[in-house]
Amino acid sequence: MMRLQCPYCGPRDETEFTFGGEANIARPALDSTDSAWVHYLFYRSNPRGLHHEQWFHAAGCRRWFPIVRDTVTHEIHDRPGPQA
Repeated sequence: MMRLQCPYCGPRDETEFTFGGEANIARPALDSTDSAWVHYLFYRSNPRGLHHEQWFHAAGCRRWFPIVRDTVTHEIHDRPGPQA
């Protein structure tokens, strides 16, 4: 089981969190093409190694936060600070 470091509540078991997917994805403008929207909604990278992710602390503070996780070892390499 992974232990995630919530920037608001401290270290907790992964069972308290909900995975929110890939972080830092730019939303297209409302008048963008259908192709741009399809890419935004359905296509995600699936890297082997470091991956920028967002997690939701569902059983705690109920806040979102980003992390950088190695998808091979599940080690958390970097945790950017809290975002308002």
